Amino acid sequence: MSVVLDTPVELRAISSLNDKEAVIRAVYKQVLGNPHVMESERLTTAESQLCNGAITVREFVRAVAKSDFYRGRYFESCAPYRFVELNFKHLLGRAPLDQTELSEHICRCISEGYDAEIDSYLDSNEYQDTFGENIVPYYQGAKSQVGQKQVGYNRTLSLYQGYAGVDSAFTASRLVDVVAGNSGNKITLPSTGGRISPYKDATEKTFKILVKGSKFDSPRRISTTEYLVSGGKMTPQIQRIQRTGGTIVSITEVS
Repeated sequence: MSVVLDTPVELRAISSLNDKEAVIRAVYKQVLGNPHVMESERLTTAESQLCNGAITVREFVRAVAKSDFYRGRYFESCAPYRFVELNFKHLLGRAPLDQTELSEHICRCISEGYDAEIDSYLDSNEYQDTFGENIVPYYQGAKSQVGQKQVGYNRTLSLYQGYAGVDSAFTASRLVDVVAGNSGNKITLPSTGGRISPYKDATEKTFKILVKGSKFDSPRRISTTEYLVSGGKMTPQIQRIQRTGGTIVSITEVS
């Protein structure tokens, strides 16, 4: 089974209208996680801008990743770990390599917002070096490379669901155990049906959230508080912390 595009899809100055339509389809498939996109859900304005040269493929990818479609399926409906690992898959074409990467992006999303989290991938040196302005992101982490850790290859294949798989079918993280424990994982390729059977739900795990915030009795007094929550209750707890003005310093797995 092939899990890597043999020829990356690229928009060129001489691309025909059919070529541009192929680029648009490739972006929707990669960034949205292989869904069925109805006509009413397409970003017609951004598509037109891409076709007439007003924006690059990278900016079209940005528009798709910030769309209501993406936000509703992966930010509002998924656990935080799942949202971040899918951002890596959809926008950088690989899996997160360690807990530091995961925590950094979760904290950025909480402290700086959804748009800043999406921008951090597209404005990174890694994105520019790998895809530039006009190559559609692809699963570059699913091919073993010189100088790259084998663990990245295994994890990217664990996120891959085959040509028939849809990423929104699973809302729980697939990599929370192996990334938090910095351990290797066995490669599990999709079955005949094109999907990988679900991993253990991250809601069974316990996480420690370290928060800094002002004391209620004195705004000038800063306290540090630790919250122990299950994965299933992480999102509501994060929302409560935000409402009270706390700043999340780190999120780590406890058990």
